[in-house]
Amino acid sequence: MSNHPKVILVTGGSGLVGTAIKKIIEEDKRPDEKWIFVGSKDANLCDKVSTIELFDKHKPTHVIHLAAMVGGLFHNMAHNLDFLRNNIHMNDNILQTAHETGVNKVVSCLSTCIFPDKTTYPIDETMIHNGPPHPSNYGYSYAKRLIDIANKGYNEQYGRLYTSVVPCNVFGPNDNFHPSASHVIPGLIRRLYDLIEDGNTEDKVFTVLGSGKPLRQFIYSLDLAKLIIWVLREYNSVEPIILSVDESQEITISEVVNAIVKAFNYKGSIRNDVSAADGQYKKTASNAKLRSYLPDFQFTPFDQAIKETVDWYIKNHDQARN
Repeated sequence: MSNHPKVILVTGGSGLVGTAIKKIIEEDKRPDEKWIFVGSKDANLCDKVSTIELFDKHKPTHVIHLAAMVGGLFHNMAHNLDFLRNNIHMNDNILQTAHETGVNKVVSCLSTCIFPDKTTYPIDETMIHNGPPHPSNYGYSYAKRLIDIANKGYNEQYGRLYTSVVPCNVFGPNDNFHPSASHVIPGLIRRLYDLIEDGNTEDKVFTVLGSGKPLRQFIYSLDLAKLIIWVLREYNSVEPIILSVDESQEITISEVVNAIVKAFNYKGSIRNDVSAADGQYKKTASNAKLRSYLPDFQFTPFDQAIKETVDWYIKNHDQARN
């Protein structure tokens, strides 16, 4: 054991990405690292005093900041101000308390939805601030963009190494499967589970909102966890880094539906409700920067990752966030 172990505090530690990091760390523990995972029960990060108390208790040297107020498309559209204010408070409290307590490194989690709505593809790390985000979730997007601005400020003014990662759409075990808060994959898994709970029969009709044509990149939470741990240990720039699957792994929502249907061995039919909004057609992100560091990183095949997620949900349905 080193005389000066790293104490790594993970906020949002009970969520999708936090639990994935916990699982990976169990297999890849280093003797000079102490990992602490905290959730909303441990502190109110929107409150400065509560945040200070959390840092005083655990005395972290490093922070992975995953906690955020998040939600699905329609929840965002109805509560943009809440998303803006709560996330600004939370992020400012974490970064400022980290600075005040001498934390060496903070890795904050952004999202590809923060990129400009009107842009060219593929998107890369230099384009975050090149125009307004999609109007549906501007509150969340601007709050997340401000982390990047703050990181640069802490570096310029105080020499702090606070950085950020930008994952594409994340899914996996321990996701949020609640109808109003879930993203596309957990939402579809939950709805298909509910549909066939009383019998997986050929007369069932699985209704999918939208045309199924939009394209998305999806990263399995366990793959993302490995990459975030790598960022914490090895990536020493304040500039953000996109953590995404390759552009060639971008798939349509219909392909997602087909993978979920296959994982459930669903017997019925599928219907697209084209009266529902599709959202952005594509948000293709470039992982060229990531690949320049990790050219050989292997992502879990999508169908395998979906199967593992569906199997987890079936097994843990009663404990899942529903």
